[in-house]
Amino acid sequence: MASKPPAQCCTIGVKHEGSPTGKLEKIEGHETYIATPPSEQAHKDLGILLITDVIGHKFNNAQLIADQFAANGYVTYMPDVFQGDPIPLNRPPDFNIQDWFAGKNSGKKHGPEQVEPVTQALVRHMRDQGIKKIGGVGYCFGAKYVIRHMGMHGNIDVGYVAHPSFVEESELECIKGPLSISAAYPDEIFSPEKRYKSEEILQKIGVPYQINLYSHVDHGFAVRADISIKAVKFAKEQAFNQAVQWFDEYLQV
Repeated sequence: MASKPPAQCCTIGVKHEGSPTGKLEKIEGHETYIATPPSEQAHKDLGILLITDVIGHKFNNAQLIADQFAANGYVTYMPDVFQGDPIPLNRPPDFNIQDWFAGKNSGKKHGPEQVEPVTQALVRHMRDQGIKKIGGVGYCFGAKYVIRHMGMHGNIDVGYVAHPSFVEESELECIKGPLSISAAYPDEIFSPEKRYKSEEILQKIGVPYQINLYSHVDHGFAVRADISIKAVKFAKEQAFNQAVQWFDEYLQV
């Protein structure tokens, strides 16, 4: 595995202040947050599919990030990939995330069989809207699905992921486009060993790649960081800038 499975740390973080400006719509029956750039700033024929961490598409922080991508010219679609069953922020230490994956409490499982019908529907919709090139953004849980769409499904062109979890080596080996990764240190999920292995795979397959390592931040920092801490706020902002610069370079080709 190129990154370990999610754990309780994937639910911990700080809610950020701000008022999202996008809108919620149903796309093929899936509730989706859509952030649209001003027409004069929009990158024609380009769009972003943002696949969230386990806190889901209604999390204020995630919606503000989608709005930021739109402010940089990219129409951004962020679907509910959890069938209305995300994990509330800041679960207690005894929270069993594997039970959530298995649907033991809600009856709703959260694996590829449940997630990918949603993400595939969004890709179809984006193509139908005239979007010719799609950038994928995946945070934690969502990283796995950006990688899968870049590889085995072949319908995301350029990828950016932050503090990835649950990515199999075989999935990473299949990607066909440029990939940028924001990594945290310390991070037990995307550990140094997993990071080194991912770099080894990316070197072998020969795609353009970038791995930026941010110190003194935890798993989840690109979405759920405590931005009252100056160094942590800086890392979060730089990780977002990393994503935008990657798309500006490789999606706008």
